[in-house]
Amino acid sequence: MIKIDEKGFYGKFGGAYIPEMLHPNIEELRENYEPIMATPEFQKEFRGLLKDFVGRPTPLYFATRLSEKYGAKIYLKREDLCHTGAHKVNNTVGQIIMAKKLGKKRIIAETGAGQHGVATATVCALMGMECTIYMGAVDIQRQRPNVERMKILGAKVVPATSGSQTLKDATNEAMRQWINNPVDTHYIIGSVVGPHPYPEMVARFQSVISEEIKWQLKEKEGTENPDIVIACVGGGSNAAGTFFHYYNVPEVRLVAAEAAGLGITSGKSAATTALGTSGILHGSKTLLMQTEDGQVVEPHSISAGLDYPGIGPVHAHLFDIGRAEFVAVEDEDAMKAGIGLSRTEGIIPAIESAHAIHALNMIEFSKDDIIVINLSGRGDKDLDTYIKWGGY
Repeated sequence: MIKIDEKGFYGKFGGAYIPEMLHPNIEELRENYEPIMATPEFQKEFRGLLKDFVGRPTPLYFATRLSEKYGAKIYLKREDLCHTGAHKVNNTVGQIIMAKKLGKKRIIAETGAGQHGVATATVCALMGMECTIYMGAVDIQRQRPNVERMKILGAKVVPATSGSQTLKDATNEAMRQWINNPVDTHYIIGSVVGPHPYPEMVARFQSVISEEIKWQLKEKEGTENPDIVIACVGGGSNAAGTFFHYYNVPEVRLVAAEAAGLGITSGKSAATTALGTSGILHGSKTLLMQTEDGQVVEPHSISAGLDYPGIGPVHAHLFDIGRAEFVAVEDEDAMKAGIGLSRTEGIIPAIESAHAIHALNMIEFSKDDIIVINLSGRGDKDLDTYIKWGGY
């Protein structure tokens, strides 16, 4: 049984390893998030915004030509059709309502690919709240369209210039800001990472993905349960949402596609389960890439959203107990998969999602298997990368 305990642990991973100055912030959230989420008032507002603002339910699309190519029944969960272009907005809608209920006036967030930053800026504009987004200086350059979107929406974008100047460093900056502004500020973490209760809270907001897959698949195939569910994993919020209602359904295979970068042994990778060991990262115990003396190893992926040196504790637990299969997809293969989907189904995926598409080449399945792939985001933000890679 996959479940979280009262201290925020999935098995031996999770918890809240935080400095004393952050304790009041985390305790306030931990004590209040479940009672607030359980109220009819919260659920009415949350579900109403998911339907009328985000555009849910997102389609479960039968990919005819992709299915013919691979010899299985392949469905794409179209999170790329959410408002703002990715699944991230499911979580930011939930957290902005939570922040409002807690009396917060200001929002901070971190972002890698920029999709969480855009989704946070979007809900802050919706609710009239001040918004500051921390983003690695490298990511600002390679995800320029999303930076401009955040600014148009009224957010302040602050570059993180330390370390690899990517997602890890943006998260560090956001954490520091939260310590300095504990009373009026809520930190909207964008993935299933960080101290308890964030991993569980974000997973529950994203669980609308698998909730919809179940009834949509029932309509299309007469069963709620696919044979295989595939999602990409950086921190892992889209995968957590896609896997959520299948954690404890053992007949459903869970496949997580990580970013191998230039290769697992290249020194330029983000394949945490292949390279990581147990340690503390951003407030929780999880698997992360680190040196023997505990220094974080800089990750690499052509995809900004997967460029993270760890995974969420729920995914570390799934890996540890063998409940999920993890595959490591190299940059080149992800890019080919992205172009392949574009020309097979007329859908340009985010490069993150392209990793999940390539996983089809790395696992075994049968002709009659039903496979659901979470298409977590659309490729608009990645057009420059696609163009430079392919010479278009």
